[in-house]
Amino acid sequence: MNVLTPNFPPLAFVDIETTGGNSDRDRITEVAVITLQDGQLFKWSRLINPGVFIPRNIQILTGIDPSLVENEPFFHDIAKEIYEQLEGKVFIAHNARFDYGFLKASFKRCELDFRAKVLCTVKLSRLLFPEQARHNLDTVIASHGLQVSARHRAMGDAEVLEQFWNVCVRQFGVARLQEAMKQLIANPSLPPKIDQKVIDAIPDSPGVYLFYAENRTPIYIGKSNSLRTRVMGHFSSALSVRKEMKLSMQVADIDWIETAGEIGALLLESKLIKEKLPSLNIKLRRSKDLCAWQFLLNENQILTPQLVRHDDLQPGIQDNLYGLFYSRHEANKTLQSIAKKNELCEGLLGLEKLLPGKPCFGFQVKQCRGACVGVEAINAYHLRLMTALKKFKVGVWPFKTAIGIKEGNELHVTDHWCYLGTAINEDEVFELLSTGKPEFDLDIYKIIKKFLKTMDKDRILKLEKPTNYEEFVG
Repeated sequence: MNVLTPNFPPLAFVDIETTGGNSDRDRITEVAVITLQDGQLFKWSRLINPGVFIPRNIQILTGIDPSLVENEPFFHDIAKEIYEQLEGKVFIAHNARFDYGFLKASFKRCELDFRAKVLCTVKLSRLLFPEQARHNLDTVIASHGLQVSARHRAMGDAEVLEQFWNVCVRQFGVARLQEAMKQLIANPSLPPKIDQKVIDAIPDSPGVYLFYAENRTPIYIGKSNSLRTRVMGHFSSALSVRKEMKLSMQVADIDWIETAGEIGALLLESKLIKEKLPSLNIKLRRSKDLCAWQFLLNENQILTPQLVRHDDLQPGIQDNLYGLFYSRHEANKTLQSIAKKNELCEGLLGLEKLLPGKPCFGFQVKQCRGACVGVEAINAYHLRLMTALKKFKVGVWPFKTAIGIKEGNELHVTDHWCYLGTAINEDEVFELLSTGKPEFDLDIYKIIKKFLKTMDKDRILKLEKPTNYEEFVG
């Protein structure tokens, strides 16, 4: 029995064990819920057959191996039972975003819409014990002398959370803990012009959301893998974050566009920000001063940088490009930084004026190896220059055709680092390929390049003919 917290709403101290950290791919292997209501304590836990492979390192960490769960129910078999353990209670967990997110995703696969007020004990520890350098569970255990029955097992860790709660009550009192709960639990008030029905209609799925002012002028565009959660996050921060407060005061309407996943959300967000120019988006706005360096041999057979400006840029086609940069100032600053870091000659790079037969200033202060006066062989200088520039090289388009990137039932059509649009059928693919290549966009380039590095090759379709779309998605 626990008589320390009679004045609180029903509390559920929750911990889960999983096969990994990805709620889309991995599955839950154990759930524990300790309920504290009206001073009474009730403990419930259950092993779960994840239906997927349990990695060896997870088995070692948790002690949960396939033989332990092979005869246990699957999550969908006991989803309603778990739901009942949590319903109507404040959800308390350490790094609560993980536990809550995993359970929410698991319930969603069972067509159960789970929502709860969430209190993270990491945040609670930071708020009440700011003198602690760290707030992970092992530190919390050590700092407060908590008893651990089974670390990295669901019930063992849930018991630790309940003990920590009692420490907080004893040390700070019920009133202070109630105040801390009110401060930490995300339960934001909506902007005055936004109806709760609008929020309820927003799905908790990947996509892009658009905030409008009263005259339907776009003021902010964002993306998220969980649209409703992200939108509500703006409003929960409105009282403490100036930018969010400004946004909350202006927003009069909300639109959203669902996507099949993260890639589609990123591409669509970048595209819409350039098209609609919302007033509070700065980072992804279109740059008219985009530029890059090319290195060409001058009359003395020395590689010299030339700045290629926006109108002459053909990224993905031009092989000899280094950058890209949003402005001439950024290009010069980056080149200067490369020169200093690698002891390259700023005179030969055009960053300072060279007098005939005289060394650059960097050589005099031992920041240049002397290529400007023949102390360093020019071939050695060129080799070091090209090595230093390697990570800045703009990739040439690695395909002979446009490609489609598969994500769910969607196909993101791209060509030479440019995003043409997203298609869901063969006609749309053909239409996108027929509209011509759009203007190069640096943000789109970064998104596509990042995903192509790690993406499975079977998710990439070379679009030599639009008729192979059905074969690809089938």
